[in-house]
Amino acid sequence: MKSFTLTNGMILPATGFGTYKVNPESIIMAIEAGYRYFDTASFYGTESMIAGAIERSGMKREDFFIASKLWKTDMGYENALKAFNLTLENLRTDYVDVFMIHWPDKNLNLETWRAMEELYSQGKIKALGLSNFLPYHTEEILKHCTVKPLIAQLEFHPGHTQTFAMNYYREKKILLQAWSPTARGRVLDDILIRELSEKYHTSPVQICIAFCLHENVMPLPKSSSIERMKENLASVNIELEPEDIMRIENMPPKGWGGEHPDRERVKI
Repeated sequence: MKSFTLTNGMILPATGFGTYKVNPESIIMAIEAGYRYFDTASFYGTESMIAGAIERSGMKREDFFIASKLWKTDMGYENALKAFNLTLENLRTDYVDVFMIHWPDKNLNLETWRAMEELYSQGKIKALGLSNFLPYHTEEILKHCTVKPLIAQLEFHPGHTQTFAMNYYREKKILLQAWSPTARGRVLDDILIRELSEKYHTSPVQICIAFCLHENVMPLPKSSSIERMKENLASVNIELEPEDIMRIENMPPKGWGGEHPDRERVKI
């Protein structure tokens, strides 16, 4: 079974479960389907749902990886500490496996990171990360940090692979995660994705997830159907041929969600 090993030795599952705009039952089903890595954020409002689902599962907290993120309005040293404590309360735990800055703020990145480093040194965070940070944002952190980021999240999917950023994070040995491995469904009707779905006798979603895994990017799909959840996990077993990988890599731009950390959101 494929997995990802961070530079601090932490081993993560091949695929996580995204919880943006999901309901409590979907999280419970995801646990039943076999997911053990859950991606949340204070902005999502799903932290307490994850806590409840884990409690209902009867499994140990240590059996799960929980990643959460600090929202824009909680940036800054003191604000970050307060917000993190609220995240712990919502999750009903005394640590998180991964904690990230949700969006960069050039005026507050460094002091926010300093707060996170402090929490890391206290054992309350097992791995630090950055969400929606492009390479030039990350460079600022790397120049001043004492604890390096181990994970970076970006919108990543066929039609929007952000190749420069992907190669940058590979070089820095920072695991890239795809918070939108299917472009929230916008690439599932693409002619190439449909063709490959038929060729490999899989769903279009599975093609997108398999592509991420081939690129050593950890996908964070979500679903409301336990059957599709299981299908998504099974994507790890799909081996795309090199020619098909190249075809996906050279798709025309498609599916971008309209968000860029330094620009106004574009309505798609």
